[in-house]
Amino acid sequence: MRPSALLRRVTSGVRWYVRELTDESAYDRYVTHIRKDHSEAEVPTRQEFERMRTDRQEKDPRQGFRCC
Repeated sequence: MRPSALLRRVTSGVRWYVRELTDESAYDRYVTHIRKDHSEAEVPTRQEFERMRTDRQEKDPRQGFRCC
């Protein structure tokens, strides 16, 4: 494997890992779910999705609590 191809592969793997660890990929998974299972539903913007997610977490005590 060429060094540049190896570097791209490692970089891609690290990027995937960080996105999963920080849950940055949650919006992508949600959009995929909406388009697949609820094709008639409108896909929210990323900002709308984050607001819905934050509201849900704050209402559900099982999601932990936010201090700030």
